[in-house]
Amino acid sequence: PILMYHGIADAPEPGVAPYYQTSTSPANFRRQLGLLAEQGFRALDLPQALDLLRQPDPPPGKYLVITFDDGLRNVYTEAFPALREHGFTATVFLPTAFIADRRRAFKNAECLTWAEAREMRRRGIRFGSHTVNHPELVRLSWPEIERELRDSKTELERQLGEPATAFAYPFAFPQCDHGFTRRLRGLLAGIGYTCCATTMLGRARPGADPFRLQRLPVNSLDDAALFDAKLQGDYDWLALIQAVVKGFKRR
Repeated sequence: PILMYHGIADAPEPGVAPYYQTSTSPANFRRQLGLLAEQGFRALDLPQALDLLRQPDPPPGKYLVITFDDGLRNVYTEAFPALREHGFTATVFLPTAFIADRRRAFKNAECLTWAEAREMRRRGIRFGSHTVNHPELVRLSWPEIERELRDSKTELERQLGEPATAFAYPFAFPQCDHGFTRRLRGLLAGIGYTCCATTMLGRARPGADPFRLQRLPVNSLDDAALFDAKLQGDYDWLALIQAVVKGFKRR
């Protein structure tokens, strides 16, 4: 499982369908981490997980990846302490235009500062790119897309002093636009990324394309039963419905 979180906050989302809500309350997040610990899961960062999936005979155990999109401040204030309590790592994807030395905001939510990101990295949290400006890439020209991918990677590496190889696609991944996704894959690989986390539903499997990684969205409406169902694969069948709906919309 690659879990996809956004904000860890008590933030009601009136008028937003349950599937599309992006806030997880701190209390619910802690309960979810407790469930993971009880079940014996070990959290890996995304590059570690890809290395594991490539192994012909991986070590036994229960593994997962915890990811956060958008680089919100509450990942530092709420998620980070809870992760440390359980000895879990995570991968946080940053839209670099909203991360600075002084506090900035994305969609009216405060974002991390670079000092906070560096502290988290020193304590084992991995960071990846979520573009510069968080645009809908499919609506941009290819030179604009390349700038978003390249400039965010450059800034991450300048600020954190290490290669940035993980990328998370902002907004819904256009999985049915095969021409676009093939060209995007080539561009990501050419710039130096090794993987792309998407909004496609499901769990990562050996042999999967690392540039089309499936994830499982999590929010405050996930009770223990639903959360556990996602971990065990009982949510994976929705990937087919997701693909059919997206294909129909593209016609």
